[in-house]
Amino acid sequence: MSTAGSSHNPRPVSSNTTYALAAVAIVLIGLIVFAAYKWSAEPPPAVRNDGYGPVREAAVQVTTTPDGAIRLGRPDARATVDIFEDPLCPACGAMETAFGQELAQKIDEGKLAVNYRLVTFLDPQSKSKDYSTRAVAANLCVAQTGSGPIYSKFHEALFTTKQPDEGASDLSNPALATLATESGAPESVAACITNGTQTEAAKVIAAKNLTDLDARTGNEAATPSIYNGTTKINWQDDNWVVTAAP
Repeated sequence: MSTAGSSHNPRPVSSNTTYALAAVAIVLIGLIVFAAYKWSAEPPPAVRNDGYGPVREAAVQVTTTPDGAIRLGRPDARATVDIFEDPLCPACGAMETAFGQELAQKIDEGKLAVNYRLVTFLDPQSKSKDYSTRAVAANLCVAQTGSGPIYSKFHEALFTTKQPDEGASDLSNPALATLATESGAPESVAACITNGTQTEAAKVIAAKNLTDLDARTGNEAATPSIYNGTTKINWQDDNWVVTAAP
């Protein structure tokens, strides 16, 4: 699980307080390392609906919303969930690998729509130091097609087979553009990605989404985070998609 906290300006503290805080920090670091080890040691969720692939129905649309989401679904979808993700987040990749195909079928059937709320707090963990922002910008470019199947194919690859490891080589803008065209997007979308046309918009949207997530979590933002309205969903529950889209 990847986390981010809100920026703040700490006040000066006394030496005794500093030592106490340092001791607490050491303990917390140990707990974080243990938690990360425990999560990585656990087997990932089983792949649900393996073989279905990304969204396939032409009636499924992709749109951007004024509040910073990329909505994937039929206009009359029965239910909607919000998924907060960072393109570099390993747990987001695990979630998409396990449940992305099941989500795609529910979206095709009109039982569910997804508001993807993308954030970029893992930029510093990427080799290029701006991968998450560039990947969000690429998502915005692809969303301009309006095609659910094209966007779904691009998003699926971005979070699964093409997702970089933290600190490792990531995808350049031309590589992201190639992935978009391989997903069925036209050359105009490739140019949008290569030229970084949506970069500033991506920064604004990502900041808005992170503010939203901070508010939902009490400034303990973590990805992936999935919500059905105001109710947080446990994405490691094998049946969460079925429950959200009965």
